[in-house]
Amino acid sequence: MCQHQPPCPSSDSADRESARLVAHHPEQGWSLLCNGVLLFEDTGELLPDGKIIAPHRPLGGQVMTAA
Repeated sequence: MCQHQPPCPSSDSADRESARLVAHHPEQGWSLLCNGVLLFEDTGELLPDGKIIAPHRPLGGQVMTAA
């Protein structure tokens, strides 16, 4: 699928999110990467084979309250 040199990481690679953007639609909350991965604003992913990767945002800092 990818024609870049060096080629982008494949959709089953651990670093698949570093592939180049093919289409970017922030108003709709998604981007299509060169390797066929749909990357969603919430960090979820849909792989070309239909596998779903759940959102994996880092957790925000905990709010400390006075005792």
